[in-house]
Amino acid sequence: MTSREIRQSFLDFFASKQHRIVPSAPVVPHGDPTLLFTNAGMNQFKDVFLGTGKRDYRRAADTQKCIRVSGKHNDLEEVGYDTYHHTFFEMLGNWSFGDYYKREAIDWAWELLTQVWKLDPTRIHATVYRTDDEARELWKRYLPEAQIHRFDEKDNFWEMGETGPCGPCSEVHYDRTPDKSGGALVNAGVPEVIEIWNLVFIQYNRKADGSLEELPAKHVDTGMGFERICAVTQGKLSNYDTDVFSPIINNIEELSGKQYSGELTDKTGVAMRVMADHVRTVSFSVADGAMPGNEGRGYVLRRILRRASRYSRNLGFREPILYKLVQILADTMGDIFPEIKAQQALVERVIKAEEENFLQTLDRGLERFEELSGQTSVVSGKDAFLLYDTFGFPLDLTELIARERGLTVDTDGFTALMTEQRERSRKARKTHLQEAEVPPIEEKTVFTGYDALTMESKVLYAKGNQVVLEQTPFYAEMGGQAADVGVIVMGGNRYEVMSVQKVGNAFVHLCATDVEALAGDVALAQVDTKNRQAIAGNHSATHILHEALRRVLGTHIQQSGSVVTAEGLHFDFPHFQKVSAEELQAIEDMVNAKIREHLDVQTIELPVEEARNIPNVKSFFGDKYGDKVRVVTIDEKFSAEFCGGTHVRNTSEIGLFKFTGESSIAAGTRRVEAVTGEGVAHIIRELEHKITEERQRADELTHRIKQLEKEISNFQLGALAGSITTFIDRAKSVGAVRVVVERVETTSIDQLKALGDELRNALGKAGVGLMASVIDDKVQLVCVVTDDLKDKYHAGKLVSEVAKALGGGGGGKPHLATAGGKDVDKLQDVLDGFLMMVEKF
Repeated sequence: MTSREIRQSFLDFFASKQHRIVPSAPVVPHGDPTLLFTNAGMNQFKDVFLGTGKRDYRRAADTQKCIRVSGKHNDLEEVGYDTYHHTFFEMLGNWSFGDYYKREAIDWAWELLTQVWKLDPTRIHATVYRTDDEARELWKRYLPEAQIHRFDEKDNFWEMGETGPCGPCSEVHYDRTPDKSGGALVNAGVPEVIEIWNLVFIQYNRKADGSLEELPAKHVDTGMGFERICAVTQGKLSNYDTDVFSPIINNIEELSGKQYSGELTDKTGVAMRVMADHVRTVSFSVADGAMPGNEGRGYVLRRILRRASRYSRNLGFREPILYKLVQILADTMGDIFPEIKAQQALVERVIKAEEENFLQTLDRGLERFEELSGQTSVVSGKDAFLLYDTFGFPLDLTELIARERGLTVDTDGFTALMTEQRERSRKARKTHLQEAEVPPIEEKTVFTGYDALTMESKVLYAKGNQVVLEQTPFYAEMGGQAADVGVIVMGGNRYEVMSVQKVGNAFVHLCATDVEALAGDVALAQVDTKNRQAIAGNHSATHILHEALRRVLGTHIQQSGSVVTAEGLHFDFPHFQKVSAEELQAIEDMVNAKIREHLDVQTIELPVEEARNIPNVKSFFGDKYGDKVRVVTIDEKFSAEFCGGTHVRNTSEIGLFKFTGESSIAAGTRRVEAVTGEGVAHIIRELEHKITEERQRADELTHRIKQLEKEISNFQLGALAGSITTFIDRAKSVGAVRVVVERVETTSIDQLKALGDELRNALGKAGVGLMASVIDDKVQLVCVVTDDLKDKYHAGKLVSEVAKALGGGGGGKPHLATAGGKDVDKLQDVLDGFLMMVEKF
C-alpha cells in the first residue's frame, strides 16, 4: 500500500464505524497560548476533555499534523541519526467523547491492523498500565500473555497536566526482529520493536492533592504514528525509506548529485534525512501562520531551518536549497493538506529569505568557531554565546558542530550568559518602574476606567510623587498601551498625573510634584478625556490593522509587539520582506473602510476556555491569562482579540487612519507606524506648513533666479555691446545711410532689443540696423532706425518684410521693432538681402 492508501484506509475504516472525519488543526495552535506547536491529535479537542466545550458528534477521526521540538516532547537531536524520530509527523487518531470505551478501541485497533492491513499477529505486542486488568483481559482475546506487557506511569499513564483529565493507556508495538524475539525490547526505544499506536483511556480527574477521581464520562484518545505505520506496512526498517520521504530524498539526490545511503553513520544520509524532515516542519509551520523570528515559536523555526541549512553544507550546497524542496511537499501532500499548496509561494519566499540571511554569516561563523576551538576540547560558554549573539548560531547548532569535531560545549556557561542578557534587557525595559516602587499594599486597586473617567476614591498610599487609590479610572501602562494622564485633587490641591504604573496589585499614580495627602483621605481622580479618546482610537485601530495585515500579507502575520499612545501607534509582526507601497495602501484602505462602516466595538468578559472557542479569536503565546478574559470584537466576522485595554465604542470615533512609516526592526520582523483622528489632522497641518515653506522657498528661489538671469543678461549684453563699434565699422552704405546687418548670440528677445537700443544710440544719425538671433530654434529679429531717418525708413515695416521671408511676422514702432520667423535655414540669405531691401524702400 502507498502512504496515500494507508492514510485513506484509516479514515475510511473509522468512517465505517460512524466516526466524523475532521480536518487537521493547524500546527500553530492559535487558540491555545500554552502550546508552541500542536504536538498531538487531541490538542484540538482539549476543551472537550476539560469539560469547557463540546462538539455535535461523539466519535471523530483524523490525521493531525504534529510538531515536537520543545519541552518533554523534543525529538530534534535524534532526527537524522535514527530511522524513526521526526520533528514533523502525522498522527492518525480516533476519539470517543463519552461514547465507546476500551473494548471498542481495542477491538477496532486489532481489526484494522490484522484484517485490513494484514499485519502479522505474532509480531504485535500490547502494553497496559500496571493496574489496568480490564485492558489486559481485552487484549488476551487476541494475544497470548507473552505478548502483553505491564508498565508503570512513565510509559502507560497519560496526563494532560499536573491536574485535570488523565488515565491509563495501552500501546501497540510491532516486532521487526528477524526471529520475532523482540518481546524483551518493548519500550526499550530501539527501531527493531517500535511503538505504532497508543490507545489512551481518559477515565480519571487528577485533583490538586494528587488523588484521582472517576470522571462521569469516559473518553478515548488514540494516536498512531503515520510514518511508522507506513514503514511497517511497506516492510521498511526506516521511515525514510517509505514513499512519505523518498520523493524528497530523491529530489535532494538530484540537486546535490550525491547518492542517498540508509546507513545511520553515513554523513550524506544523515544530512539528507535532516533536510527531508526539517523542510516539512518549517513548510507546514509557515503555511499555518508561523514565521521564523527571535522569540518563542519563531526562534524554534529559525533554529530548525538553520540546522537544516548547516547540514546542507555536508552535501556541497553553498546557496539556498531548502526552498526548492517545497514543490515536492505540495505535490505529495497537497491533496490531504491543501494549505501547503495554497501557501506554497509564501513558504518558498520565507524559507529562501531565511537561508540567504543565515548563509551571509555562516562562513564567518564557522571560521570563528575554528579559531575559538583550535586549542581546546570544550567550547566555552562565552564562545558559544559569541557565536549565538554575533553569527546567529543557535546553541544546538554549536553543539552539533562541536560534536562533529569531538568537542563538547559548556552549556551551563552559555545559559548563564543568556540569563544575564535577558536580565539586562528586562532591566532596560523596566527602568521606569523603579520610579514607582512602593511598599507592599494588601488592598487591590480596582480599575473603573472602562466605564467612568472621573470618580472619588480613598487614598491607600501617598509618598513623594506617588499616589495609590482604592479605585481609579486611570489606566496603568500595560500590554503596550500608554498610561492615562490627568489630575488628582486632594485637600484642595490639584496634582498633574504624568504616568500610572502597575506594581503588584496597586496602580501607582506618578504626579508631576510631591503630594500632600495621607492614607484615608478622599481624592477626586479625573482622566484627561481627550488624551484617553486618542489612545482608545489608536488601540481599536491597532486591532483592525492586525486583521488587515493578515488579510493582505497572509495568515502568518501575528503581533510580536505593539505600542499605543495618544500620539500614534506602532505594530511589529513577522514578515520576510519589506511591505510594498501597494500593500501598505491596500492595508490602509481596508482599515479606513472598516472605520467608515461605523462598526460597534464590543467588549465582553468570558471564562478563558470559552473565549478561546470564539472563531478566529486572537490570543498571544506566552501571555498569562486569568480565569476570565476580556474579548474585544469589531464585527464578529472581522476581528476578535483577547485584550484588557481601552477602546472606542464605535469605529467611526477613530476618524481616519494613516501610515507614517514601515521599517525593519530585526531579521524577519517588520514595524509599521500610523496615526489616527487628530493625529492625521496634525500630519496634514505639518504637510501644509511644509508646503507653505516650500512655496516660500520656491518664490525666493524664483526671484533669485530672475535676479541672476538679469545679471547674466547684463553681463552678456555688456560683452555684446563691446562689439557695437565693430558692427558699425562693418556697416554698408546706401547713399549717406549706414546699414548694419549682424547675426548675434543672445539668450532672449529682451536681450536682443536691449542690444538694438545700444546699436541705435551708437549710430546717432543716418543709420539703419538689423540684428538676428536664433533662440530655441526660432529666429528673433530687431530692427532700429535713427531718429533722422524714421520718417523714411519705418523700422516696423522693414522688420515685417524680413520676417515674412522667414515664415513669420512682426512689427513695431518707427525707431525700433521686433519680429520672429520659423525658417532658420533661410536666415543668412535674408540677412544678405537686407541691404537691397533698404535701397528699394
